[in-house]
Amino acid sequence: MLRNKSKLVLRDLKRVYFDSQCSYCQKARTLCIKKIRIQRNYSSPPGEVKSLRSIITPPVSKIRNIGIMAHIDAGKTTTTERMLYYSEYIRSLGDVDDGDTVTDFMAQERERGITIQSAAVTFDWAGHRINLIDTPGHVDFTLEVERSLRVLDGAVAVFDASAGVEAQTLTVWRQADKHNVPRICFLNKMDKTGASFRYAVESIEQKLKTKPLLLQLPVGEAKTFRGIVDVVTKEQCIWKSATGSDDGKDFERKPLKEADSPDLLRDTIDARTALIEQVADLDDEFAELVLREFSENFDSLPADKLQSAVRRVTLAQKAVPVFCGSALKNKGVQPLLDAVTKYLPAPNERNYDFLQWYKDDLCALAFKVLHDKQRGPLVFVRIYSGTMKPQSAVYNINKNCTERMSRLLLPFADQQIEISSLTAGNIALTVGLKQSATGDTIVSSKASVKAAVQEAEKDMRSNGGRTCGVENLLLAGVEIPEPVFFCTIEPPSMATQPDLDHALACLQREDPSLKVKLDADTGQTVLCGMGELHIEIIHDRIKREYGLETYLGPLQVAYRETIQNPVQATDTLDRIIGEKRHHVTVELDLRPWDGEQSAIAPVIEYAENACSLLQPELREAVENGIHTSYLQGPLLGFPVQDVVVTVRAVAANPDSSPTMVSACVSRCMQKALKKADKQVLEPLMNLEITVGESHLSAVLRDLAQRRGSIQEIQSRQDNKVVIACVPLAEMMGYSTILRTLTSGSGTFTLELASYQAMSRHEQTALFNRRTGLA
Repeated sequence: MLRNKSKLVLRDLKRVYFDSQCSYCQKARTLCIKKIRIQRNYSSPPGEVKSLRSIITPPVSKIRNIGIMAHIDAGKTTTTERMLYYSEYIRSLGDVDDGDTVTDFMAQERERGITIQSAAVTFDWAGHRINLIDTPGHVDFTLEVERSLRVLDGAVAVFDASAGVEAQTLTVWRQADKHNVPRICFLNKMDKTGASFRYAVESIEQKLKTKPLLLQLPVGEAKTFRGIVDVVTKEQCIWKSATGSDDGKDFERKPLKEADSPDLLRDTIDARTALIEQVADLDDEFAELVLREFSENFDSLPADKLQSAVRRVTLAQKAVPVFCGSALKNKGVQPLLDAVTKYLPAPNERNYDFLQWYKDDLCALAFKVLHDKQRGPLVFVRIYSGTMKPQSAVYNINKNCTERMSRLLLPFADQQIEISSLTAGNIALTVGLKQSATGDTIVSSKASVKAAVQEAEKDMRSNGGRTCGVENLLLAGVEIPEPVFFCTIEPPSMATQPDLDHALACLQREDPSLKVKLDADTGQTVLCGMGELHIEIIHDRIKREYGLETYLGPLQVAYRETIQNPVQATDTLDRIIGEKRHHVTVELDLRPWDGEQSAIAPVIEYAENACSLLQPELREAVENGIHTSYLQGPLLGFPVQDVVVTVRAVAANPDSSPTMVSACVSRCMQKALKKADKQVLEPLMNLEITVGESHLSAVLRDLAQRRGSIQEIQSRQDNKVVIACVPLAEMMGYSTILRTLTSGSGTFTLELASYQAMSRHEQTALFNRRTGLA
């Protein structure tokens, strides 16, 4: 019995973690075998092998933290699955359609065939440790992409070779730009009918406004696709079906010769020459080398010199290397893994200014939370400096609290391996952090924060800068998008309301884009989300994971309110509570915001005399009152935006509490908002529809009835792409309508563009519907 268990563990160690070519993996393997022989009571599942606590951490230069990002259905999860298979993390290939992939482990993901939440896996390739996060492609779950890219050092952008750059591709690309993440491109589905390497490259150059570096060329396209040519080394990789299987492990790599294919050799030489010229234009060091030694003969330029230059250009984000293949047909994934190790940065190659103040102390960012029924909240953290160990206390700067971390785990999708420590540059999963949430900065102790503040202040004083506070040491968090849909949610009985509140609190901590609030008028719980699918998934998770049969009200659009003219208001609050008299007088001016970007949060200004007289506590109370009044507009009760508030005067007697000051300010704000000319703003969506030419006219007629504004109609291979702006209120249930109009062949994507003013007629109709007059 023991012998069989030991064999099982050894099999899983080989399958999950170790690379036979890697020295540190060999050391870890030897150590684990010794522990297996000692630990005779092994009974844990492979995902929680207790004997893996002492896995050796590789040097930071051998670590790659990468994400897979793309438009929905471009092949992200399939590409991830092949990476895990070729690294021997799994022993059989999973398929999205069969619902047996490693990273899509949620029941909702396997049923729908889409990625809903990002999943992290750790594996080894060619002596490097790769921490990979597979991200969703659906716009409703864009926060998952945002918080993953926030902590990653590099990314692989996957494209459908027949479609090129699509709507959500633009969104994730902008997110990567915002976080300065170097990336490489993988043109997937080269075997698909209509696949075009040149078309996909041109769309990357034109739509993403970047410079593609062609490091590979395809051997054939669509049905004839059978391999790739490495432009740098002038080698070809041809995949051939092995006897009884076609898992892509067997392929032939050999130098490209004229006898094999004269046209392909000529194209490769031309592509290599163009690549050298491109890189020379972008990298001065490489340009000097080429001009000094290889100006007359590019063929003699060593491949390693070109690879080093491409790496420098990629890390500087001056261009993006382009690779190709077919993940579903198991072609081109191994060279893509090689490219990850060659061209994407190690953690120590990213520049983080704050690390100079923390030095060797622990500094980490919590970027994701999962709830486990047995272990409680599991917090994903990216370690930027220092070492993290289990059974140690850590300090959360954002929450100003100390927590004890009980266990430290390496993530493998829905399974984990317990470890004894983890160093800078890695991604870990922690157990025991009860308060930490997405965007929180975690350090070793409060004393380390004070030491870091002193170091920062010393540097700033020496450079003539301003003094530093704790807020300057916080790692930049994640920008949370505002929800655009809402509906009521009710438990089956009042007795289960506490259970529903607990479930929603857990789900909110996992997903900050989900907002839950209580309707003050009706007492109902209101669920606010990013889209129809988002709310549907939340409802399904409450049923499956928490065992509650909840009822959802009709889905409604999250409108906003604003004002159209300047107004002024004064209000006085005079109350006697207990033995104290609270007397507060407030004077406010309100005017419309005229900035280019919408101001969702209140823009607060102070008159000169008011600013100098207000104490910090009183000022905080004033701002709290303004923020509170922003939550509910006077017209239909929707949040207010695009309003500038000028505080003219605030007078309060010494006994007045900050709470009474906030209440008086809030009441004065409501009075001013009611005096102004009010306007309802509705969410305007960017809509992209891909449809066959035969159904184009029907789709355009339908859009005209939905108050849609057609901006452009593009040609994409055999299809037409309609780009339009449409009010969100007109898009309820559009997926069913589009399937009917196009016989099931049309697809669409929606993304929030902005809030725009409703016409007077539409605003009146909305008011009548909301008040029951319609």
